[in-house]
Amino acid sequence: MLGDDLYCHQPLCQQLVDHQLNFILVCRPDSHPTLYEHLEGIDLPTVIVKRWTGTVEETWTYRYLNGVPLRDGEDALWVNWCELTISRPDGRVTDHNAFVTHYLITDDTVTEIVQAERTRWKVENENNNTLKTKGYNLEHNFGHGHQHLASLLATLNILSFLFHTVLDWLDQKYRLLRAHLPTRKTFFEDLRALTRYMYFDSWDHLLTFMLQGLELEIPPNSS
Repeated sequence: MLGDDLYCHQPLCQQLVDHQLNFILVCRPDSHPTLYEHLEGIDLPTVIVKRWTGTVEETWTYRYLNGVPLRDGEDALWVNWCELTISRPDGRVTDHNAFVTHYLITDDTVTEIVQAERTRWKVENENNNTLKTKGYNLEHNFGHGHQHLASLLATLNILSFLFHTVLDWLDQKYRLLRAHLPTRKTFFEDLRALTRYMYFDSWDHLLTFMLQGLELEIPPNSS
């Protein structure tokens, strides 16, 4: 289970442990003072990795400690803590965050544990944010209907995003059009306008028509 600092509290973490589920959750100092007090004055195990971004070499510094209390009190849940600091050669820190988990953290596992939690942001940005702001119009309050209409519309939105993702993998014409048009919204608006006034034999026929109208070369090995 992955989540923000909002979820990093003992009642939820204890429930996850009781149900034999593990977790990697963001853990901020201001909301976990007791945990961070246990980190003070300790020579923490450290792993340093150099990563090339294509333009600059970054230094990824991991620190960790196993067996720290999530909160104050004798009934505190004991967790394992780690942090990542990303810095540039000029000393500028581009990212810093910390996490807790029930996985045992070692020099060999700390990078994978941090990567798992950071991947959640990738899912949020490339999935949830796309559905909300890139033309699918899936808002937080998708409150249509009185029974099941809201869940039906949300399901159709998510299914459309799934099909579009598959098309981006497999359909050369779709990929070319998406690369040429500036935004998803533009693509959707073009589809809506064309299919409102014109008839197409198939999806492939529609894409071919759009490519020809934009004077783009039809990809080879496509029907």
